[in-house]
Amino acid sequence: MKKVFSTLAAAAAAALLLGGGATAQDKIKIGYAVSKTGPNAPGAGITTIPNYQLWIHDINEAGGIKLGETVVPIEVIEYDDQSNTEELVRAVERLVNQDEVDILLTPWGTGMNLAVGPTFNKYGYPQMAATAATDRAYEMGERWPNSFWMLGTSTMGAKSLAEVLTKLHDAGKINEKVAMVSVADAFGIELAAAARPVLDEAGFELVMDESYPITTQDFSQLISSAKDSGADTFVAFSYPPDTFGLTGAAIAGEYNPAAFYTAVGTAFPIYKDQLFHDNVDGVLGIGGVNTDDPKFQDYRKRHVAVTGQEPDRWASPVTYASLEVLQQAIERVGKIDREAIIKEIQTGTFDTVIGEVKLDRNVNTNVWWAGQWQNGDFHGLAPAGMEGAKEPVAPKPAWKPAG
Repeated sequence: MKKVFSTLAAAAAAALLLGGGATAQDKIKIGYAVSKTGPNAPGAGITTIPNYQLWIHDINEAGGIKLGETVVPIEVIEYDDQSNTEELVRAVERLVNQDEVDILLTPWGTGMNLAVGPTFNKYGYPQMAATAATDRAYEMGERWPNSFWMLGTSTMGAKSLAEVLTKLHDAGKINEKVAMVSVADAFGIELAAAARPVLDEAGFELVMDESYPITTQDFSQLISSAKDSGADTFVAFSYPPDTFGLTGAAIAGEYNPAAFYTAVGTAFPIYKDQLFHDNVDGVLGIGGVNTDDPKFQDYRKRHVAVTGQEPDRWASPVTYASLEVLQQAIERVGKIDREAIIKEIQTGTFDTVIGEVKLDRNVNTNVWWAGQWQNGDFHGLAPAGMEGAKEPVAPKPAWKPAG
């Protein structure tokens, strides 16, 4: 009898873990591990953490999350993954097995989301990968049906960049030569791999194609090589510390290509407000927003009011939208039944700060991929079919001396 009881108890515990818990509960536990320290901290501190804070604030203002006819308060448990994938997996295991959270939020970055994907999948938690860009997104959606890839694919990014550069080339603003560098992390490796055939098909020639370690701090040699390459276009598939370092090195080295593109971090408000001030006009980068969209304007106002800082002009609104999708799915299901919540996210249509979200095989395709600093803000350029898209401007004005 004791053995039968133990088996039933174990089965019940497994059902609670994998399927999602009781229909009536007095609180919802939400847990996450994110990079508060280490090389990923600048990105997480601009994009992920503030939007988690805003979402949690909004839930608390409403008294909780609605489950059926009851509004249930939340409890939040968070850990620092230290920008280390092993620490991230350990922290998520702790959240599931020790803290017994009902909902997991995702880490910052492509590599981190890929690393923790098997853990989310093993325990059956929805994974709203809001800061991961990979050409494996559709493959991951099939392998891990609980995973949702909110930034789309690397090829989408490469095609949007090529779309912008083609416009500039056809207008006689740039030549066909491109100098490209990329961070040797999952993000940079994937974007560079996607860009090579796309740029070639668009008629561009890669006269420089180099990668650099994620720990690189001195970018002067890369910038010098790009300056000597004869390319009118510089492209860096970079993470925030290197985006800032490459821009600073370009200014110091008086490297003034007609088109200067850096990736993650370019759309961060601190890129202009704290780092490069009057030097940002004309800089191209990953991401963008429709700054005239009333939904973005309202979101921006609330973000500043709650977090004390501006949202970035790319993955910040996408991150908040991913949380809106998650919450709407939970409330439609009416209980913490993770299997049903995952099914709702797979099939539902959601109203968010980035507009209507309807996932295509677990992948969001409603994403800006190329933008530019124009008149003091970072605007979306491509895909050009998106509402509010601006036209690219070149040549970029020459850098003003630092200081």
